[in-house]
Amino acid sequence: MEGFIEVSPTGCYARSRIANKLRRSADRYLADGPYAGHQDTDVIHDRKVWIPDVIIALEDAEAQDVTEQGVGIRATAVDVVVEVVSPGHNSVTRDRVRKRRAYARAGIPVYVLVDDLDLRGTVTVFTSPVAEKADYAAETRVPHGTDIAIPEGPAKGFVIGESITGPPRGDS
Repeated sequence: MEGFIEVSPTGCYARSRIANKLRRSADRYLADGPYAGHQDTDVIHDRKVWIPDVIIALEDAEAQDVTEQGVGIRATAVDVVVEVVSPGHNSVTRDRVRKRRAYARAGIPVYVLVDDLDLRGTVTVFTSPVAEKADYAAETRVPHGTDIAIPEGPAKGFVIGESITGPPRGDS
């Protein structure tokens, strides 16, 4: 039987717009240092591969941080991971639950979840990963349009707010 390549849809335009705005803003914030925002980067931990919407890591990864085959970057080299929730039950569960657990298990210090589908849009910053529990010990959640800052690491103080998520959404 011949092999094939399966390509999954990447999500709606609104999702990619938020991810692009976030990465570009992070790059401006990090411009004077060795860190940068990255997109379309495989993050690898224990033979699992994830492709987050945005990561913050060294702009030029150290040799020990890149997998042997050059497929991706080790999770231990990622300081912040960002997911913008995609529509659809499987996507929502993947971003809210499975990826949260995987990133915590991998010890990624900060997980940012931008969720257009939660209430009228929220941004949650998870910190203090507890690998053995596959969860984060701390979280802060705000509605879209409200400033929330990355609390630690090379992106400490980087604000995700209205310029990235759009304005607060009223009652519908």
